[in-house]
Amino acid sequence: MRGAQDGKPDAAVVRDALGVGVAVGLSGFAFGVTSAGSGLSLLQTCALSLLVFTGASQFALVGALAAGGNPLTAAAGAFFLGVRNAFYGLRLSQLLALPRAVRPFAAQWVIDETTAVALAQPTRRSVRIGFTVTGLSLYLLWNLTTLLGAAGAEAIGDTDAWGLDAAGPAVFLALLAPMLRTTTERAVAGIAVLLGLGLLPVLPAGVPVLVAALAAPAVLYVTGRRRADTVRHASAGVPDGAPAGAVDEPPAAERNGGPDVSGEER
Repeated sequence: MRGAQDGKPDAAVVRDALGVGVAVGLSGFAFGVTSAGSGLSLLQTCALSLLVFTGASQFALVGALAAGGNPLTAAAGAFFLGVRNAFYGLRLSQLLALPRAVRPFAAQWVIDETTAVALAQPTRRSVRIGFTVTGLSLYLLWNLTTLLGAAGAEAIGDTDAWGLDAAGPAVFLALLAPMLRTTTERAVAGIAVLLGLGLLPVLPAGVPVLVAALAAPAVLYVTGRRRADTVRHASAGVPDGAPAGAVDEPPAAERNGGPDVSGEER
């Protein structure tokens, strides 16, 4: 198979990409059910998947609407979640090196999954294959399952009575949990959960999500201060965990430039 001499065989790239596309694409069913339960019509639900096509933002939007939130607030929360895709695009544009005429269409597929598959490839050829196969399979399956989920929810009627209103958050957590690999990431997630749940009773629906986003800069600030203190202590010869300013001072004789003769007889 072509591509094997340069690194990963094309068949292996396609297999991995299809695995991601199919696995994540099936969760579109949960989005369709959740969206219909939040009050959006079948057409509105399908339009979100066709035009927005970023699961986290879509779930955040319909979740806020389902809780009775203001549409503008819900849209703002979804927008901030989707901003990360712009940063993905900066990196992928270098790896894919697509013609200018193709880039606007490829931008629609710049999401977490396509980025993860593309970045895992060793060559530009495999990057393009992984990105294209993941994007195409996920886009088609996500939209198909969204349609089936929304249509099924309308046939069921009251989705809350069946407990399907929990499908969206459950899928969102299932997608998020494997991404929390470091202590910093877990700390951000934990603080965000505490902020979101703690402020839920006192703030309008959708606003706690925006406030919870402050967990990221807060944790990064604290982490940065700790690293700076560690570097400063290491350069000064102070063990980690010692209080600030705990630098060994030289003996009095060395500070005064000679022996301490204050107590000697003259």
